[in-house]
Amino acid sequence: PPSLSCVCVCVCVCVCVCCQGELKPYTDRLALPPPTPRPPPGGRSSCSFGGRFYSLEDSWHPDLGDPFGIMHCVQCRCEPQRSRKGKLLGKVSCRNTKQDCPEPSCTNPVSLPGRCCRTCAQGEGGREDFLLDTFEFLHEKEGDLHKSYNDGSYLSSEDVPPREGQTDFVALLTAVPESRPPVSSGVARARLSLSGNSLVFSITFLRMDRPSRVLIQDSEGNVVFQFRVSRSDLICGVWKNVPKSQEHLLQAEQLRVSMTTGGNKQEEIQGRIVKHRALFAETFSAVLTSEEEHSGMGGMAMLTLSDTENNLHFILLFQGLLQGRERPLVPIRVQLRYRQLVLREVRANVTAHDPDFAEVLDDLNSRELFWLSRGQLEIAVETEDSDPRRISGFVSGRKSCDTIQSVMSSGDALTPGKTGAVGSAIFSLHDNGSLDYQVQVAGVSSQVVGVTVEMKPRRRSKRSVLHDLSGEYAGGRAAGRWGRMEARHIHMLLQNELFVNVATVDHPEGELRGQIRSLLYGGPHASRDELPVLLGGQLVSPPVATGAGGHAWVSVDEKCHLHYEIVVSGLSKSEDSPVDAHLHASAEIGELDRGGPAHKRLLTSFYGSQAQGVLKDLSAALLRHLDRGTAFVQVSTKQNPRGEIRGRVRAANGCRSGSGFEAGEPGFDDETEEPKRDPRSCFFEGQHHAHGSRWTPHYNNCFACSCKKKTVICDPIICPTLSCTHTIQPEDECCPVCHVETMEPRALDVREAVEEHPEGCYFEGDQKLHAPGTTWHPFVPPFGYIKCAVCTCKGSTGEVHCEKVTCPPLACGQPVRRSPSDCCKVCPGEGGPPPPPPPHAELMQADGSRHCRFGKTLYQDGERWHPHVSLVGEMKCITCWCDNGVTKCQRQQCPVLTCHQIIHRRGGCCPECEGQDGEGVAGVWA
Repeated sequence: PPSLSCVCVCVCVCVCVCCQGELKPYTDRLALPPPTPRPPPGGRSSCSFGGRFYSLEDSWHPDLGDPFGIMHCVQCRCEPQRSRKGKLLGKVSCRNTKQDCPEPSCTNPVSLPGRCCRTCAQGEGGREDFLLDTFEFLHEKEGDLHKSYNDGSYLSSEDVPPREGQTDFVALLTAVPESRPPVSSGVARARLSLSGNSLVFSITFLRMDRPSRVLIQDSEGNVVFQFRVSRSDLICGVWKNVPKSQEHLLQAEQLRVSMTTGGNKQEEIQGRIVKHRALFAETFSAVLTSEEEHSGMGGMAMLTLSDTENNLHFILLFQGLLQGRERPLVPIRVQLRYRQLVLREVRANVTAHDPDFAEVLDDLNSRELFWLSRGQLEIAVETEDSDPRRISGFVSGRKSCDTIQSVMSSGDALTPGKTGAVGSAIFSLHDNGSLDYQVQVAGVSSQVVGVTVEMKPRRRSKRSVLHDLSGEYAGGRAAGRWGRMEARHIHMLLQNELFVNVATVDHPEGELRGQIRSLLYGGPHASRDELPVLLGGQLVSPPVATGAGGHAWVSVDEKCHLHYEIVVSGLSKSEDSPVDAHLHASAEIGELDRGGPAHKRLLTSFYGSQAQGVLKDLSAALLRHLDRGTAFVQVSTKQNPRGEIRGRVRAANGCRSGSGFEAGEPGFDDETEEPKRDPRSCFFEGQHHAHGSRWTPHYNNCFACSCKKKTVICDPIICPTLSCTHTIQPEDECCPVCHVETMEPRALDVREAVEEHPEGCYFEGDQKLHAPGTTWHPFVPPFGYIKCAVCTCKGSTGEVHCEKVTCPPLACGQPVRRSPSDCCKVCPGEGGPPPPPPPHAELMQADGSRHCRFGKTLYQDGERWHPHVSLVGEMKCITCWCDNGVTKCQRQQCPVLTCHQIIHRRGGCCPECEGQDGEGVAGVWA
């Protein structure tokens, strides 16, 4: 089926030697097909489906692309299976889930977009309760938001879906229970987020010396990850390329995190990593400690405010408080205190097996809310028995290593526009409720008259302004501190419910606007303490009128490697692209010479609105330009291929000889001229590659690229399965290797693995191991099966030998090919009737008949049909046809109905008005 079309975006860094005057436009664009999706790192088995890789036991709804879309009634799963040789493989299994749908309780159920099962209309079958035990989440009403405003940029925390593929965890760390008496009084709270295959963590701790190491261990005590602590106030780290086996243990809550101190005083605290239902709503937190030395007691509190009322919801987790209690039920008292004054008190009976304790404090008054915002409220838990024990801690805004930031663009303004201006804001929240801010603006159409932090507007002419930053604005920037933030405002800030608005003379209601969001911690090289580089349409040469904006952080480390993070908003999309199409982007880096075309380098390829990565082999000239500030980050789209938004970059560095090149080696600037002259050579990532050459691309070291007659083919590297139990991920390599301490053999690449195990041959085209002595027609992406070549596996050496099929000379003048899959032609009448066409016949020869293959069926040119999709059946609402060898499909267009009673007849494609038999239907064709 056709693949989902996507919007192509290019992000490039261009360097100008002279900053005076207008920059020379690009004359040599880098034209690349969308990159092959990256397989899971570390050699883990996976499944490939629809051009994407899925890890073992992953499940998904298949996306068949436009016009079919996502099949919400079909669920696919990557099931683990073992081959005859015991190798773990992945197999895709799909099933129709429509028969699992419950029977609706109402008389007229409806089908909602994005869902498989029919459900009752709102108000007919009862409302859904969005309650999470005592945590309450109430949707805001938007009926008074005027329709002329840009509704799309006003999403409450409930409207914004959780970040795709991200799962949050938490751990409470206390003294090791096995050590009696405990050797530490320390207590820590760790918040962890699994995003993709990286585990990001933020750890706060009290009553212990600075930790030297953070360890993650399995249930048997084996260390699976180790992190050295470089700062003491808030520990931030990333575990990259988490193995799938450890990811399963993490999801099953079978991993523990521990921290140890160095020096003479050895301390260790640890706790189990668990999921918790309160994490996504938490906006305030507290770490609870005991005044007793080495008590082994500790706890934490996760708190949030109701969205509409001043109710404070909290959940407590504690360790050691109920240790050694003989009674099954232990009475406890929870107090909310200001200094020595008890404000609220809750009593309850709990057991030692209770994982947590939850409660609601109703209707906080103005004084309590003020003390909450200033971090002056203390929460205490105390047992009420003959041996009372007590832990307590101060409540403050949720601590995290994430960056609170906002990209402001004209496309997200109250009245959307395309001025090409851009704004950026960075925030830092302190324990006392004060908020530091830095705002920068560029390219606005007229003088800035207002910079404000706002809520969602309630009426057309009534903006909800919380704080005015205009007094601090001068010269395109505003920096200062908001010192009187209310508890409600802190809650909204951490729930992504606040906005930055920039008003100008020409746009008094706002020329720029952006939602304040948290950006997940990017690692130790993410230079987010500094203001990012602005990316705007007015900064492109010549300027571009666009509603998009963005910002980027760029830095160069001590190894002369370039680290970058890019965040964009409102990029242009094709009019024919589906609304839910992913935004596909490519990042380049290069230099623009005074008299020649730009040399460009690909940084990365990404989906979504964010990109980050590392470029390790920069030329000395490019590093000098970065140091001088004569470099530019540029984002290009299909509508603006010469750049839609751009920003000037300066990355200070002391590099002189470039990165990734030894002295005397030919670098980026010493490129030979021979590949340039060869008409069959390929230009990729700013470099020319000779025909037949192979290399590892800069954007991803887990791919291998080759050049064949001006076409670049990049295939994923398949990592070998390691026999050791402890593996590490080298920084500059794709595949993991065995840890040195285990004395296991080092990891081998594919060719070495085949030499070590000469029972077969690995062919890179189809990425399969072939048995010794077997022959096959090679499959070469993107060309398919090549029937005019035959490959043989030489079992003795493990080598693949391929040779071209030699066709015999023919005496007739008009030879024909009996089948489109045949390599050689024959004279008419020879060899009997033609055999049935084999699979992939249409991929073999260009001069055969122009058939179309859909599924397992061949269609003649001009033939039309309704596609048949496995597990779904015939899709009568979609018509496909064969157009000169190309399959094209289109969904039937339905009218937009204006009647109130709309029905969907079984077997029909379009909804109808109830009581109409095809005549007089009121509607407008979309």
